[in-house]
Amino acid sequence: MTLRDITDRIAKAEVDAGREPGSVTLIAVSKVQPNERVEAVLNEGHRVYGENRVQEAAGKWPDFKARFDGVELHLIGPLQTNKARQAVQLCDAIHSVDRLKLAQALARLAQEEGRCPDLFIQVNTGEEPQKAGVLPNEADGFIAECRALDLPLRGLMCIPPSEEEPALHFALLAKIAKRNGLDGLSMGMSDDFERAIALGATHIRVGSAIFGARVPS
Repeated sequence: MTLRDITDRIAKAEVDAGREPGSVTLIAVSKVQPNERVEAVLNEGHRVYGENRVQEAAGKWPDFKARFDGVELHLIGPLQTNKARQAVQLCDAIHSVDRLKLAQALARLAQEEGRCPDLFIQVNTGEEPQKAGVLPNEADGFIAECRALDLPLRGLMCIPPSEEEPALHFALLAKIAKRNGLDGLSMGMSDDFERAIALGATHIRVGSAIFGARVPS
């Protein structure tokens, strides 16, 4: 599959869902991908990328950002508080805000750095103990706490349980976002992004379908 294949499928899913063309942002997940593969996709013109780890992103993206105009970098993996400053300096969006301590650190850093990435709160829609994210019944309160810190909340993010129907989780995330006045929905990956788009996704995350199988270091 190619980048063009994915963008064609996104465009069709937007039409099928009655969505505005271009209303869905494709995040090309470049984690654990060799630089030459990432550069090839950059040369095709794609500009929005996702990384799981701040350390890996820091070793890859400053050079690419210097060489390619208009690159957006999204952190889609867990963020340790001690890596928050680096994330604020490097990233354009963070999709994994999941606890008050991290939110407070980001608010402090926003003041110190004079900027803050767009933020998505991660919701653990499946209530899985091994996964990060606030629980659905705690999401409203956490959203309010983040707003009280003047954080730039863009929306919500979820990663559904692999063995369950993802549409149920996408619908739950959309419901939480709507009642809290948030319009950003980071949901949907390679196998289910059409369903996510049908349920309101604004950001989808696709990796190996664009770059090929990951090459762990």
